Amino acid sequence: MISFSNVSLIYPHSLRTVFDNLSFTIEEGEMVLVIGATGSGKSSLLRLINGLVPHHTGGILAGDISVDGISTSLTKPGGLAHIIGIVGQNPAHGFVTDTVEEELVFGMEALNFSQDVMRKRVEEILDLLSLTHLRQRSISTLSGGEQQRVAIGSALVMHPKVLVLDEPTSALDPIAAEEVLSILHRLVHDLGLTVVISEHKLERVIGFADRIISISRDGQAEIDIPEEILKRSAIAPPIVHLARALNLDSVGTSVREVRRMTSHLRDFTPLVAQSSDSTGENVVEINKLSHRYGQKIALREITLDFRTGEITAVMGRNGAGKSTLFKSIVGFHSSDSGSVRVLGNNPIELHGVDRLKKIGYIPQEPSDLLIHPSVAKECAASDRDNGLEAGSTLAFLARLTPTVNPEAHPRDLSEGQRLSLVLALILCSAPEVLIMDEPTRGLDYQAKTMLVDTLVSYARNLGKCVLIATHDVELVAEVADRVVFIADGDVVADGATVDVLLSSPAFAPQVAKVMSPAPWLTVKDALKAISDVTHPEGVQ
Repeated sequence: MISFSNVSLIYPHSLRTVFDNLSFTIEEGEMVLVIGATGSGKSSLLRLINGLVPHHTGGILAGDISVDGISTSLTKPGGLAHIIGIVGQNPAHGFVTDTVEEELVFGMEALNFSQDVMRKRVEEILDLLSLTHLRQRSISTLSGGEQQRVAIGSALVMHPKVLVLDEPTSALDPIAAEEVLSILHRLVHDLGLTVVISEHKLERVIGFADRIISISRDGQAEIDIPEEILKRSAIAPPIVHLARALNLDSVGTSVREVRRMTSHLRDFTPLVAQSSDSTGENVVEINKLSHRYGQKIALREITLDFRTGEITAVMGRNGAGKSTLFKSIVGFHSSDSGSVRVLGNNPIELHGVDRLKKIGYIPQEPSDLLIHPSVAKECAASDRDNGLEAGSTLAFLARLTPTVNPEAHPRDLSEGQRLSLVLALILCSAPEVLIMDEPTRGLDYQAKTMLVDTLVSYARNLGKCVLIATHDVELVAEVADRVVFIADGDVVADGATVDVLLSSPAFAPQVAKVMSPAPWLTVKDALKAISDVTHPEGVQ
């Protein structure tokens, strides 16, 4: 179905090739996962499949790429629209209409489908992706996860032979991600759909993949079954790292497999995790806060406090009210009732440098904060604004994501690289309250590890307050002291991370599922507890 033959690619003004002599074949009815570090070329590989690269991006392409027997070098993306559906990293960039139903219909209208066919397909997709209750909603009012499902629906409604998805679960909660991936898996097996997915949250998708394409930083790639790739890949989900650390017989690509292989480690009585309350000072105080969009209630009389020296993760399903809560704290809008105080101030009344020093905010779309024509100029402006030594912000960015070209335009970066740039800009201003909405979208495991280390140091060593809205349960397990769970605008859980995550099977991290009932959230937790029990101090 998809064939790459001796493909090499270099972008205009780039100093290195993205791919060098790349060859592989994807058969009809396969689900193939593309993995690699941030900026390694995963998105470029996906865009090569439907000809967006180089027809729309420019660059020099050598070799041949064919899809269903059609050469992409001779056919522009529009000529492949009936064969290939593509969903980008940021679905909002691809929407062309106002409402959900109009967006689903748009592609079929452009190709002059009959009315009865369009009606039937729209109903099918609305039911398939649980979008029926959103059909008349304005796309601009949807959460990031809801927009993601609409974008996937817009591609599926065309009945493509090939579906290409760039981080399709990045903005979805664990339950919605499982539903979408299960739907795609069913379409692959029942209808012979060919699916190519790029994804950083491997723990979600690895169990569905038939094969993996692993891309290295030097433009080389290998393709093989998941078990073979994960034996040696530095990029792997937590259960694979756990299997390696415990020297299990195989790496295991599902919780069930690894749980079976570790049954002997759960024979002893697990250590009881002790929760510790933060003694920091309250810097964010929310009292009976309510907010609505038209008739939809986003927040319902929420009362919360957030303290210094504490990292709090705000979790919940898509559309639960997480982003609305954060926008209220930042002061983006006046709420219907209740109050918000940040360091004793109404955030709406904070301005200029005073606001920057008190509140740092990274939205779901970090590009909104970028205004300069190059990465280097963005970093230089940050140094000047924050009174830092020249080069400080750029040096921090290089530690977070080494592949970023300082001379590149921010809009030319991958989603992960762009997010890393904004993280560097905000963190270097050292705000008292740092607020991040989905901070790991587009970040690989290495960059995520750097983010975890940075946030822990920022909160614990500098005594700052850090708030994160995220669906990334593995990040929460690694970094958060406290979890606030929101559902339909209400706080339904608020407590220590281990207590909240272990009480919810859907939101529990992989290690917790493998080692249940032991209260361990991460590979580090499990290895330490096992070592303490099997080799107690003082026993040789």
